Amino acid sequence: MDHVNNETSPAPGVPRPCPLREFAMRFTSSTRGARLARRLVSHRLDSWGHPYTGHANETLTLITSELVANAVRHGHVSGRDFHVRLTETGGNPRTLRVEVTDTRTERVPPLAPQEPPGNEESGRGLLIVARLASRWAVAPRVDGPGKTVWAELWLPAETPAPPPVSRFPANA
Repeated sequence: MDHVNNETSPAPGVPRPCPLREFAMRFTSSTRGARLARRLVSHRLDSWGHPYTGHANETLTLITSELVANAVRHGHVSGRDFHVRLTETGGNPRTLRVEVTDTRTERVPPLAPQEPPGNEESGRGLLIVARLASRWAVAPRVDGPGKTVWAELWLPAETPAPPPVSRFPANA
């Protein structure tokens, strides 16, 4: 897993691939806003051809859930919303990326999350993100105060479907 801080493009001087699809929206910084963000990401993925019960949809929805929960719990600034951006880019591999931006600058999550002590009921969200995402990181927000926590899920290369098998002889 690659957890590079402040990385927003694949490598210096290499432009990020142009998204094939994009969804972006602001949400109220509340549990209701977090739930709506998670549901809309899942719905958008389904409409893009990643079914609700498919691996990509379930994985990225869970990652989104953890990131928006953290934005509401740890990144909340009174009167400010959080922003979710979902993209799918082509290439090899095709990539689904979710970005969650909040306006709290001083609370940056650690890039190497630690297991919480004992039987704590919280504190495992970034461990889940780290295990499920192909890579993830934290970057300063470019257009104002705050930060963006993003995660990518690399999709396996699509294999072409085999040609249909004819049940009738060619010379019939």
